[in-house]
Parts: sequence; structure tokens; C-alpha cells
Amino acid sequence: MYIADVVSSTGPAPPSFVRVAGHPLRWRLLGELAHGDLRVRELVRLVGQPQNLVSYHLGRLRAARLVGVRRSTFDARDTYYRLDLVSCADALAAAGLALHPGLRMAPVPAAGPARRYRVLFLCTGNSARSPVAEALLRQRAGQIEVASAGSHPKPLHPNTVRVLGEYGIGLTGRPPQHLGAFAGERFDYVITLCDRVREVCPEFPGTAEKVHWSIPDPAAAGGTDTYPAFKRMAAELAGRIGFLLAALSAAPVPAAGQEV
Repeated sequence: MYIADVVSSTGPAPPSFVRVAGHPLRWRLLGELAHGDLRVRELVRLVGQPQNLVSYHLGRLRAARLVGVRRSTFDARDTYYRLDLVSCADALAAAGLALHPGLRMAPVPAAGPARRYRVLFLCTGNSARSPVAEALLRQRAGQIEVASAGSHPKPLHPNTVRVLGEYGIGLTGRPPQHLGAFAGERFDYVITLCDRVREVCPEFPGTAEKVHWSIPDPAAAGGTDTYPAFKRMAAELAGRIGFLLAALSAAPVPAAGQEV
């Protein structure tokens, strides 16, 4: 038997975010997904609860649009759950205003990370998703050292060049990189953008944080014109990179002598 949500019968009902996210297990699931996209069995292991219970609460989070889901492109029997950061931000803002008008959330002034980071983006071909992510992050934060590679590199897709042009970025003539080119290098973040490459991602020395963003290959979209899929891919990456930069800017600066 599932735990029912309890709402007082008197006075206004709490905002949707409070009712949905306030459940302890749902809050834990949101916290795990804040680190990256995960499959149900991974969430079951992390939270230590039965799969049927985890699936039920994921369904509640999906219904509230706090969490999204995508079929895995590596194994169609799997699905990846992801935190919808934009919807969460909107819901949190609405919850604050519902309590008091003085709790309006103000935009945080743009500020770069307090220290230099190294970030590596990986996908299969290094022809669309990872070079777009690399270019967008470099444009937003020049102080971050960023690279990209693929497990089976192939030349840049023409729509990659086209979509980056909409962001004011030129990327013609860039050769593809194999992920082996970065073997032995240290990174702060290794971000896989492809469900397939996540399965073959090598270990990197140091304390690199592995993050997965499950993003479909826009070149594999149906129809004769794949450019709309490239625009959706670039927009999603731009949004995720914005939240990544916010997290990096909020991270504490390591003490002297501490490994970074």
C-alpha cells in the first residue's frame, strides 16, 4: 500500500511542487536525478526501495512535469529518467510566491566558476551532440577548458555547423576526435551525451565526476529534414549547460593543497 499524500481540509492547498516533491522518496529521487539521467534499476539501487514503489513515485513526478523520460538508444527496453530543471525552477518560483510576494525568485547574476575546470563531452560520432556541447560551453565560459570526442568518430554533420551558426559560433573544418585521444588525462567532469557511449566510457584518472545526459542523436531523426531535431538538441544542451554553470559557480573553492 502506497503512502497517500495528506492535505489539510482547511485553508488553501499547498502548491503543486510542495505536494509532489515534499514526499521523502520523491525528494530523494529528484536529488539523484539532479546529478544526471538514470535508469529505473539504477534509481532502485541508489534509494534502496522496491522497483514498483520507485516506478510509482516516478510516475507522480512525471505527471507533475518535474521529471521526463526517454527510451534508451542503446537498449530500447530501457528508459532514462531526467530532471526537468526548467519546470522545477518554475514550480519553485510559484511555490515561493504562493507563500509570500516577497519570496519572488530573482535571477542570479551571471558569474563564472571560481576556479578553472576541465570538462569532456562524449558521444558516439563526435559529429553532432558532443561538438555542439563543447562549443556552447566554451562560448558561455571561456575560463573552462572543454573538449569533446566520440567512440566511433565521423566528420561533422552539416546541420551541426548550421545550428551552431544560430548561436554565433563557427565550427567548419573541425576534425573529429576519438575518445582514446584523452586517455590518461584528468577531467573534473566527463559528460556522456549518448546512451551507447555511456556503456563504453573509459575510466579517467583522478576524481572525474561522470554525468550522463541522455540526448537522442538528431541525425537519426525520422524524415528527410533532420534540422528541427538539431535545433531541439542544441536548445536542450544550452539549457543543461546553463544549469551546469550555475552548479560550478556555486561550488566551494578547494582548500590549499586539496586535489581538484
